[in-house]
Formats: sequence, structure tokens, C-alpha cells
Amino acid sequence: MVLADLSLINFKNYSEASLDFDSNVNIFTGLNGQGKTNLLDAIHYLSTCKSYFNPIDSQNIHHGEDFFVVEGVFQNGEGSDKIYCGVKRGQKKVFRKNKTDYERLAEHVGQFPAVVISPYDKDLISEGSEVRRRFTDSIISQYNRRYLDHLIDYNKILKQRNSLLKYFWENRTFDADNLEVWSMQLCDLAEKIFAERQQFIAEFTPVFLAHYNAISGGGEEVGVRYRSDLDGGDFAETLAQSLEKDRRTSYTNVGIHKDDLRLTIDGHPLKKFGSQGQQKTFLIALKLAQFDLVKQATGRMPVLLLDDIFDKIDDVRVQHLMHLVNDHNFGQIFITDTHAGRVREIFSGIARSVKVFDVKKGEVHEAQGQ
Repeated sequence: MVLADLSLINFKNYSEASLDFDSNVNIFTGLNGQGKTNLLDAIHYLSTCKSYFNPIDSQNIHHGEDFFVVEGVFQNGEGSDKIYCGVKRGQKKVFRKNKTDYERLAEHVGQFPAVVISPYDKDLISEGSEVRRRFTDSIISQYNRRYLDHLIDYNKILKQRNSLLKYFWENRTFDADNLEVWSMQLCDLAEKIFAERQQFIAEFTPVFLAHYNAISGGGEEVGVRYRSDLDGGDFAETLAQSLEKDRRTSYTNVGIHKDDLRLTIDGHPLKKFGSQGQQKTFLIALKLAQFDLVKQATGRMPVLLLDDIFDKIDDVRVQHLMHLVNDHNFGQIFITDTHAGRVREIFSGIARSVKVFDVKKGEVHEAQGQ
């Protein structure tokens, strides 16, 4: 699967743009703040129906305009599909494939998978558990529609249970039977989601470790451990034990919405003990493992979006990464970098076709003399 072309109208800092891509490697070069990353984000929209960097659609509209449009054509051995995403202020987002609107955006997720590696990924290390849960959910949802449905239903029921707890608190009342209706549904879905996440981590971890060791050259022991309130066994009992606290806080304090991933290096928290280079290597390995699992599960080759990944990793790790790109079947790759000379040199020894684009102030042109 490759993205053959991309068209933008009023998207972020682009009034209008139209690009034709190479089926192998595409490089966007230019100074910071010119719009390189925005091009990757437009591709992410076509894949997942949303921005990777800003979840509020209306904030991705070009300043002073009322709408944006992102269009692109994906090609595979069986034909092509034209994807359209349109956002207008105050209106519902429009998303369609081959001129047919989706009834639910979830129907599109996983059809044209993409994996992003970006400096923003540092939040996986530095921020709270919600970011790491979202990372886990985004991967599983690309190949498991049942999981995505369970997750959507769980969040709806969690909201209902929390609303009921808040009602009890505000009105100084309590109805155990009414609350139990929501608790039973929450337990059923939580156990299904927990089982899927456990299976994912079991499959994901060895792939991640292999990528980390390949990029770093070994010498560091890293780990990813899944932590959940359901680890103890009977979640219904755990939920019942938390009832008094739930009533005091008007919130469900235990469940899969509290799950986390523990990221370690040499047995210590990566956030505190990993250098910048080690943390970036860790993140790249996480995303390459994501690529492999999505590819295996969907039978589709994800588009790989690499945003400014060559800063803060040493030359040895860059070379290991480039060997992976050269030897591993990654399919189509899109890369941003501030140094045109550096990225050209990095890819000079890679046996793949490359197309370079110059980006400046919301305008993009294919570089001459490639």
C-alpha cells in the first residue's frame, strides 16, 4: 500500500498544496516552523480520521478560513482508493472513501494504517498513564475492530457510572441495585479489554526488544511491563472493595481506564535514568514494533512517518536505524528533517528511490537536481 498523492486546502499553514509521492522514500526538508510536520499530519488524517498532534479538528483549519480539506489516493496491487476528509467550523467532520461517507469513523480505522515517530512521542515517557494507554489502544484498534468497539462501550458505561455516583453524592442518596447494573457491564467489558491488552503486550515486547537491541547495538537492558487493577484476578471484587472510595470521590477509581505501561532501562524508570539518546532509541523501537505488529495483523504495509528523528541520537544509532530501513521491508516512508544535506547523506547508501521536497512558509515544491 502506498500513498500516491496528497492534496490540501486550508490545512494548518497551507492555503493549498498538491504533491505526488515516490513509492519508497519521501523527504520534506526546511527550517523549523515551515510546515514539514503538517504534511505528515495530513497523511495521518487520511489514515486514522484525526490529527496526531492536535485532537481538536477546528484548530487545524488555516487561520481566517472556515474549513479544511485533505484528500489522497492510496494504491495497492488491487487498485486505488480516494480518501476525503473535510472539516467545517460548527459542523460534523466528513470522511469518505471513493465518494461514500462512512456511517462511523471507526469503520475506516485500520484500512490504511500509519505509524508516526515524532519528538512528541516523548510524552509516552514523561507524561501520565493516559498517554501510554492511548498508545496501546491506538495500536490494537488498527487491527482489532472488536477491541475498539469494546473500548468505546466501556468508556460510555464508565461515564454513566460516574454520572450516577455524582448524582448520589449531590443528592445525598444511594441506590445499590441501580449502580450494580452499570458495574456488571463495566466488569464484563473490562475483562475483555484486559485480556486483549495482555495478549498484545506478550506479542509486542519481544518485537520491541529486538528493535531496541538492533538500533542501540545492545549493552542496555530495557523493558515494557503492563500494570492493571485486573492483575489481581476477580475485578468484580476489586470494584466492590472500591465502592466506598468511589462514593466519596464520585468517580470510578479502579478499572482498565487506570492501566499503565512501566518503561524501564537497566531495571530503573526510563524517565529518570535514560539519557536523551536512550529515550529516543526506546521510542523509535516502540514505534517500529508497532509497525511490525500492525503489518502482521492486518496484512497491510503501514505508511511510516518519521518526524525529525535524527536529532539527539548518535551516528552509530542512526546507522543501525538506516540498516533496518534498508534491510527491513518498511514500504513507503515519509521523513522530515531541518538539514537537507544531512538527510541526503544518510540516505545516499540506501538502495531505495528517494524524492525530496523543499518546504518554506506553507509552500512545498519538489527539490531540483535530485
